[in-house]
Amino acid sequence: MIANFLRPARGPAELAADALRGLGMLSVLIAAIWYAPTDAGILAFALPGLFGARFIGLRPAADISCCSILLIAAWSNVFDLYTRISWWDILIHVLCTGVLAAVLHSWAERRGVVASAEITPTALTISITAAIGLALSALWEIVEWIGFVFITQDIYVTYHDTISDMAAGGFGAACAGIIVAKTTLIRADAVLPDLQKPAGSSAEDPSLHA
Repeated sequence: MIANFLRPARGPAELAADALRGLGMLSVLIAAIWYAPTDAGILAFALPGLFGARFIGLRPAADISCCSILLIAAWSNVFDLYTRISWWDILIHVLCTGVLAAVLHSWAERRGVVASAEITPTALTISITAAIGLALSALWEIVEWIGFVFITQDIYVTYHDTISDMAAGGFGAACAGIIVAKTTLIRADAVLPDLQKPAGSSAEDPSLHA
C-alpha cells in the first residue's frame, strides 16, 4: 500500500485528486489560524480519508469524489451550513457515509475479507455495504457525543439528530452498494497485499496423513 502512496500521479485526474489532498492539509492550517481550534480539528478528521484513498489506490474518479465529499463535509461545519440549511446535514450524511462505505467495501473485497462483487448477489453486496455504512455512522455519532461531553456543547447532539443521521448514512451506503456491485473502485494496478497464512504454514496439515 505504501507503493500506492508513493506512486507518481498519472494524468490530470490523479493530479486533481492530489491537489485536493493538498487543499485538505492547507485547510487545517487556515482553520487553525483564522477560525476556531475545533474547526481545525474537524478539518483534520478528514485527512485520514483523504490520504487513505491514495494508500488504497482508488481510481481517479472515485478518488476525486471521495476527497471532494470529505472536504465539503468538513468545511460545511466551519461555515455552519448544517444549521443554516435544514436538509444539508442529511445530504452530507448520505454522500459521505456512502462514499466511505463503498471505498471500505472495495478495499475489503481486494483483501479477500468479503467475496468479490462479481460472484456475489447484488442484494448481498448492497447489504454488506449498508452494514459498513451503519457501523461508520455509529462510530461518528459516538465521536460527536464525545465532542459534546468533553470538548464543546456547541456540537448539536439530540436523539432525533443521531437516529436521522444514522438512517441517512445507512441509506447512502445502500445506494453506494449498487455502485460497488456494478463497477470497480480500485485501480487494477493498485498494490494491496492479500490475506495470507503465516510463513511456513501449508494449506493442509501433514499430520492428518500420519
